[in-house]
Amino acid sequence: MSSTALDVALADIDTVFNGFASPDETGCGHCHAPEETAYLRTPYVHVPVDVVRYYLFEVPDHFDDHPAAMRRLLPQAARAMADGTLGSIGYGAHGLSRVDWRSWPAEQAAAIEAFLHAWWQDALTTPEPPYGIDDIFDTCVTIARTVTPFLDRWVRSPVADAHLVHCVDVWLYDLLSDSSPFSWWYDGSEDAGVAELRAWLAGPGAARLRAQGEGDLAIRAELQSLPDDRRWAHPYWSSPSATN
Repeated sequence: MSSTALDVALADIDTVFNGFASPDETGCGHCHAPEETAYLRTPYVHVPVDVVRYYLFEVPDHFDDHPAAMRRLLPQAARAMADGTLGSIGYGAHGLSRVDWRSWPAEQAAAIEAFLHAWWQDALTTPEPPYGIDDIFDTCVTIARTVTPFLDRWVRSPVADAHLVHCVDVWLYDLLSDSSPFSWWYDGSEDAGVAELRAWLAGPGAARLRAQGEGDLAIRAELQSLPDDRRWAHPYWSSPSATN
């Protein structure tokens, strides 16, 4: 069952993006069936979820007007993201991460931002969300092009704390090797996002992990404050705890 905040955000998406279409869309003649492309041109018609999924992760140059197509799909796409009927996320770049939605009219941009934060908060309080918690985080931050608001609003509860342990373990696999943990972040803000994540992990994140009794994970998180050469020269690696 979704939270009240998520229900409100989804209702707002429905209202704000109701009736949008991409009226001149021809689609890609090699990849898109005519009857699928017709959904993008036609407002107020239910789009089958498999078509939503297909277009939501399609590359932008396969559309005549990619932003218009994303607006057309948003009401059903947001609900499918929230309830799990999208099937999977994280296997490709989400369409909203490849449009400049913050430049859209204020009402539209606000509806998208509110949805991202409501979806994230709902996932944090759900023991088994419909997608992996790290995939939901990845999707939210790559669409938003910032990680700090999602980290700062990481609620404290047994469920959210367990999700934190899981995510940090996943992120550190890449971060300790100076790689980005974000698979589908395409613009120049990715470096800033990775830096924000490192700083949070080395400070507030590590403190939360230590308070949960995750001392070993906390030490590895704190190592994110060091440059690569000093990180791997740290005494931790020669005398790791028994829990490592």
